[in-house]
Amino acid sequence: MSKLQSDAVREAISQIVGEAKEKNRNFTETIELQIGLKNYDPQKDKRFSGSVKLPHIPHPKMKVCLLGDAQHVEEAEKIGLEYMDVEGLKKLNKNKKLVKKLAKKYHTFLASEAVIKQIPRLLGPGLNKAGK
Repeated sequence: MSKLQSDAVREAISQIVGEAKEKNRNFTETIELQIGLKNYDPQKDKRFSGSVKLPHIPHPKMKVCLLGDAQHVEEAEKIGLEYMDVEGLKKLNKNKKLVKKLAKKYHTFLASEAVIKQIPRLLGPGLNKAGK
């Protein structure tokens, strides 16, 4: 593996984006950049953390649903995010039609750490089959 200058990376990315714009596609194409750091274990060392603000919104009308515990549901309610608590998930009771309807209604689901392990038991394989 060799060291790269930031100018070389920027040039390569702009070339890839330029070529992608030349070809007319009927779908949104994603470009991924993977960076490996020498002598750095991300599990042990948490030096690099933060977020990057993208210049363009990938999906401006993306519908997100939070599957959360009481704390996260309260936070979602404050910011106006749609949510379902554990009781709401229990009401679905592995009903395939209701789970499928839920999966079609939202593009993405976010789950609290406490709830994520319960989702297969509460909803069955419905979300997995829908690719969510």
